[in-house]
This record gives sequence, C-alpha cells and structure tokens, in this order.
Amino acid sequence: MESVTLDALDRRLIHALQLDGRLPFSRIAAAVGVPERTVARRYHRLRSRLALRVVGLVDGRRTGMLDWVVRVRCAPEAVETLAVLLARREDTSWIAPLVGGTELTCMIRTPPPGDDGRRPFFEQLARTAGVREVGAACVLRPVAGVGGWAGRMDALGEAEQRLLLPPRPAPADPAEAVPVLSPADSALLRALSQDGRADLGRLASATGCSESTVRRRIGQLRDSGVLAFEVEIDPALFGYPIEALLWLDVPPAGLGAVAEALAGHQQVAFAALTTGPSSVFVMVECRSVSGLHAYVTDELAALHGITRIESAVTQRRTKRAGPLPVPLAEKRAGAPSGRAAAQ
Repeated sequence: MESVTLDALDRRLIHALQLDGRLPFSRIAAAVGVPERTVARRYHRLRSRLALRVVGLVDGRRTGMLDWVVRVRCAPEAVETLAVLLARREDTSWIAPLVGGTELTCMIRTPPPGDDGRRPFFEQLARTAGVREVGAACVLRPVAGVGGWAGRMDALGEAEQRLLLPPRPAPADPAEAVPVLSPADSALLRALSQDGRADLGRLASATGCSESTVRRRIGQLRDSGVLAFEVEIDPALFGYPIEALLWLDVPPAGLGAVAEALAGHQQVAFAALTTGPSSVFVMVECRSVSGLHAYVTDELAALHGITRIESAVTQRRTKRAGPLPVPLAEKRAGAPSGRAAAQ
C-alpha cells in the first residue's frame, strides 16, 4: 500500500461510507458541502492505493452458518505460509499473525457440525504441517462493532448523518427463518464481497439478472439482515497503530453488563460472546502501548464481573473482513504450497 495520509474530508467520506457503503457520491457531496467530483476523486484515490475498500458481508447467523474465533499455535517457520494459505480461502477473515512469531488468529465460517462425509475444517487445520495446537471458540452473539468501529465514525455531525442515513426497517431477528438464497443471490453476494460499490451493470453481468432486479435484490437482502456493508481501512491511518486481541473471563451473571459496556468503548472494534475457556472476545485499537495499558487498567478494570484477561498484540493483518482483492489474491497464489487447510 502506498503511503496515505487522511485529512478531514477523507474522514468524513469514510464515515459516510460506513453509514451506507453504497451511498451515491452526489448524496455524500451534498451532505459534506463539496462538489461531487471532489468526493469521487477522494474515494478513487484511496481505493486505488489499497487504503480503503467497501465490502459486502453476509451475516452467517441469517444463513445458517457458524462463525469461529480460531487461535493457531505453530512453528515459527510455518506462520507466514499458513497465514497466506488461510487468506486464500473464501470462508476466512481477520487473519493476523501475533507478535512473538508462533501464533496467528483468524475468523472462520463453517456449516453447523454434522457428518457430511468430509473431513471437518478444524481437523484439516490440525493436520497441517507446522501446526501444533488449534483452539476454536464459536461466536454466540456479537455485542460491539457490528455497525463499524467507533474510532472512524466521529467525523460527521448529527445533522449530516441524518441527511445520509437511509430509512431502513429494524434488523431482522437471526432466530427467524433463514432466507433461501438462489444461485443468482450467491453470485451477487460474491461480487459485492470484492467491491461493495460495484455498479449495477457489473453486478448484472455477474448474476445474469437485469439491473432493476439487482437493485431490488440488494435492498431485500439488506432489509432481511443477510447483507451489510463494511469499510475496510487500516486503523493506523486514524492514528491507532496498536491492535490487541483480548480474551475475557466473565461469569454468566456478568455477561450482560460487560457486553453493554464494551459496546460503548471507543477502543473496541469488535466484541462477541463466545464458547471456549473465555466467554468474551474483544478486538481493540489503541494509539500506543501505553494507551492499551490504560484501557485495560482503567476502563476494563472498572467493569464488575471480569475475573481474568488474556491479551495479545497483532503483528499485522494478512486479511480483513472481505476476500483478498483480486490483484493480491493472484499475486499470493504463487506463495509456497503445503499440506494445508487451504486445500
């Protein structure tokens, strides 16, 4: 990625796109008070430098899938190869080798457990060369960060946000019946995962449907809670270069209060209640190591119910929420191969 510095207008654009990733440039321009061509130019500059991307994400809970937070301990020489192999899979996200060189974390989406005649993903992963230990915690309920990290959503005033926020029904209850996705829906969601702002003509070509059908189906998928849009951008560009992962031990009686508090913390990019030894997983963004220390010893320490905290700092992100951009995926396709979970 080329060196990029964000100014006030860039931050307002990013905030607007997090509110709705498919907002027309003309509408954003009207809200922030600059010409439409200026907004478009800023977006394309950031996009071309791989600093920003809007991706369409599917809520696995609405399609009968399970999300897992996975920790893999492995030999130092296997970390990079494994990270690349996992990044090439369509069902992985948020891949990060941790500082220390012997562990990486990621999120993986799988069907519910069952005997489908195939070796389960986690068994494949455990058998991969260089892997020493695999731990998987199922995401029971996200509690913070689903609508975007608060650290990049403070550039627009309330009046500007009201101009931009589209009127939408309340999110669907994940417990409701799972919508049936057609092959055209799957093709549409795949195309939006690469570029959430792809124009209707390109999406029509990808799905074999008319532009009007594509427009209508995007709205239906969003209203049903299946589809949402996320802005991918490095928090370091906002002055938050330290990313840490936290595993919190919280007794059942304290989960509600801790979850509610985490949802209001500026540092929290994502948090979820999970299975496993720790009941809460948290991803935080901080300006410095001392900022991380202050967050743990001040804000988290003030929450009643947390009995233990385990923390780790990420080295970098090999992959974020969406699939690898096509040029990167093609480049990394030549990475060292192995007896891997990516098979």
